[in-house]
Amino acid sequence: MAKLILTHEVTGLGAAGDVVEVKDGYARNFLLPRGFALTWTKGGEKQVESIKAARAARAHASVEAAQAQASALSSKKVKLVVKAGESGRLFGTVKPADVAAAVEAAGLGSIDKRNVELPNHIKSLGSYQANVRLHEDVSAVIDLEVVAGK
Repeated sequence: MAKLILTHEVTGLGAAGDVVEVKDGYARNFLLPRGFALTWTKGGEKQVESIKAARAARAHASVEAAQAQASALSSKKVKLVVKAGESGRLFGTVKPADVAAAVEAAGLGSIDKRNVELPNHIKSLGSYQANVRLHEDVSAVIDLEVVAGK
């Protein structure tokens, strides 16, 4: 078992700044290469406080503000304009950063791209849903409408 300090929130594992123990393969093949975690050391305990302070600065000021944004996100459909072929297949895939930019362009506030979870790869036109974590206790479901553009 490897002892790690999470630098990003990982669904089902913990939030940034948490010290977790995971299997060696999961740490070596997934968490460490993607930059989601650092190996735990005695000196690393100092990093935990700075990671938690940065997370608190990025987080919503209160649960009420996060719930207000969640209700606004859930009530409207977000239109995402992408390049697509004649058959409706996209040139590439929709990324969490694209979803975050579309939410901001729709006037629904800004969200961090790292908090957007796409359940499947979006590679064709149509309607989809994405999950957004706005606060530790608050998440929202966004209805996406992927349409062809330029």
